[in-house]
Amino acid sequence: MIEWLKKAVFYEIYPQSFCDSDGDGIGDFKGIISRLDHIKDLGANALWINPCFDSPFKDAGYDVRDYKKAAERYGTNEDLYELFKEAHKKGIRVLLDLVPGHTSEEHEWFKESGKAEKNQYSGRYIWSDIWYGGMSGHPYIGGECDRNGTYMLNFFKCQPALNYGFLNPSKPWQKPIDDPDCIATREAIRDVIRFWLSKGCDGFRVDMADSLVKDDDEKKTGTCAVWRDILAPVRKEYPEAVFVSEWNVPELSILSAGFDMDFYLNWNGNGYNSLMRDYEYEEKDNSYFLKSGKGDITVFLKEYLPRYLRTKDKGYISFITCNHDTTRPSYNLSVDELKVAYATLLTLPGVPFIYYGDEIGMRYLDVPTKEGGYTRTGSRTPMQWDDGMNKGFSTASKDKLYLPVDDSPMAPAVSLQEVKEDSLLNTVKKILKIRREISGLDADGDFAVLKGEAGSPFVYRRGKAVCIVNPSDSDKQVIEELLNGKEQKLLIGKAELNGDTLMIGAGSFVLYT
Repeated sequence: MIEWLKKAVFYEIYPQSFCDSDGDGIGDFKGIISRLDHIKDLGANALWINPCFDSPFKDAGYDVRDYKKAAERYGTNEDLYELFKEAHKKGIRVLLDLVPGHTSEEHEWFKESGKAEKNQYSGRYIWSDIWYGGMSGHPYIGGECDRNGTYMLNFFKCQPALNYGFLNPSKPWQKPIDDPDCIATREAIRDVIRFWLSKGCDGFRVDMADSLVKDDDEKKTGTCAVWRDILAPVRKEYPEAVFVSEWNVPELSILSAGFDMDFYLNWNGNGYNSLMRDYEYEEKDNSYFLKSGKGDITVFLKEYLPRYLRTKDKGYISFITCNHDTTRPSYNLSVDELKVAYATLLTLPGVPFIYYGDEIGMRYLDVPTKEGGYTRTGSRTPMQWDDGMNKGFSTASKDKLYLPVDDSPMAPAVSLQEVKEDSLLNTVKKILKIRREISGLDADGDFAVLKGEAGSPFVYRRGKAVCIVNPSDSDKQVIEELLNGKEQKLLIGKAELNGDTLMIGAGSFVLYT
């Protein structure tokens, strides 16, 4: 396990919307550099930057046209190298976003692959062997190229699937994972990884890492084998480089594929959704951190604990406050509820990720789709730095902005919250300071559930710290001998400890050592 991850707290940046340095209405690398002190002061020491490579931006950069070229809207390659350098000066690591499953239809590889004449890229994508041929249940496109065949898609029409092979080929056009063309695809992605690591990048978050091999089995046998092969030589060359998978099954991504971390995403059935986004799959919102919810932590623990126990010595599960694909947590949680939620997420095991703006409670906005965002667009609006023009994001006129800013009189902003001791921003800073200072609160500190029953406060131990969470709308009593003689280090809400009996207020979190 990579040593620097033990103390890591990540901050996710959607580059289009973080900070515009040149007044063109869209965020850029120099804008990120100008705001590195905010990230450091918050208590984060690592970044994940969403795709910033050359792209036609039909899917906000997840349709890559050139893996080795920075998108002009953000700056040059040299600007990105400078970002690595300046971040490192401040003790901040930087991960880029790798999209290995598909490219843009405008990528040079695809242009060559679509030609009638056979060439070195003919097998780089998945093609049928006839122009009217289907794709065995997979989405496909025909009639766009001179080649006699149809090509498979990942997601949008603009995203042809790269060819890593099929686990068990059943058609003449389906290739096994050890076919030379499939191996060439692996080598091409490994070359991209090496390129950016050689320039100062510290690793990658990997988009849809579980989707490489087609018609894979439940255990993703083929995809895991492909990742082990891609990463093995890179690990020897760059032993400090980190790889985090968008997979949501840590026992596969960490134990079988060889990733360092795995996101716990807002997918039904993994318990995480029950904490903040229960409304996505249920008629009534019973999110754990909602005061009016059921307060049932068992839904989360039932799914999380077995996965944590299986993977804790090999890698990290990463909790996110939100991401670019997820509705912001302020959508259904008040500021007070967010404080309790963040205190819990940031003191559980693993390496946490904070989405830009969540530290001030930015709202989800009902705005028109932009660059393939659709319902996700409302979580991608400009960062709110102050109460000035465009909330400090850009000096461009409003009609030139990438997305509209939150113009509500109640819109939160960094400058407004910095001066309020009990603001959400300062609460997050306090939580992360405690995380750094107290032994056992880092990524792999000991973790034990002391009390985890439905309707009762959630009590857990991290090293020598004991955390108690009461998100409900009523005061609760906890009797726990481990609390006797403990010193209070962090309090959100109210709590009174008398010996081994604690009365914790409604909507409260307390940490003792």
